[in-house]
Amino acid sequence: MTVLSAALDEAPPHRVEAAAFILALRARNIRDTAVLRAMECVSRELFAPRRFADLARRDVALPLPCGQTMTSPATVAAMLAALEARPGQRVLEVGTGSGYVTALLAHLGGQVHTFERYATLAESAVERLRIAGLGGSVTADVGDGLVPGLPGGGFERILLNGALAAVPATVTTLLAAGGRLVGAITVEGSPRLIRIERQPYNKLKQEVGARLRLAPLVTGPAASL
Repeated sequence: MTVLSAALDEAPPHRVEAAAFILALRARNIRDTAVLRAMECVSRELFAPRRFADLARRDVALPLPCGQTMTSPATVAAMLAALEARPGQRVLEVGTGSGYVTALLAHLGGQVHTFERYATLAESAVERLRIAGLGGSVTADVGDGLVPGLPGGGFERILLNGALAAVPATVTTLLAAGGRLVGAITVEGSPRLIRIERQPYNKLKQEVGARLRLAPLVTGPAASL
């Protein structure tokens, strides 16, 4: 028996689940220690629908109200590792969903401005963020975060929680100098990680990476809910 196995055998059940959760992410080549620490500290159970709380520490996507989806942890970790959010940065998040990724961004030290199309999801996320003690780092709005007229001033980091055919210029124009956007675009029917950086002379560098298990990012105003 290894030292780690012995330690896990003696640990409380919730600590064992948390350790197994992080080990599973490391097995998927997630090595960013800040991201792993955030995912260890922020309870996914708090943000998951109550009837799926027993699945919160597994690498599965979970259904949310309004027909939306809580992204699987490995996909979230891969996107956050690519984003490389740092303390004090202004972060724009499009697609608040359950608020779990919002909480991770706040735990990483970002000043997060998040947009959600559905008022039902936004209100629930705000309450969960308050319970988690992270509400002070988050500004939450109901609306389509892909339309013109979003807050100006430039964001050091932008995270799009869903796949698009292409990233609209209305979003990339919000990147500050040296800023980075992470999301997904659909290539030959499959979502793939995309990273866009604003380089000197206002140039945008775009890189397409690995496939992701990510739901489409719905655009336009929500008619209800």
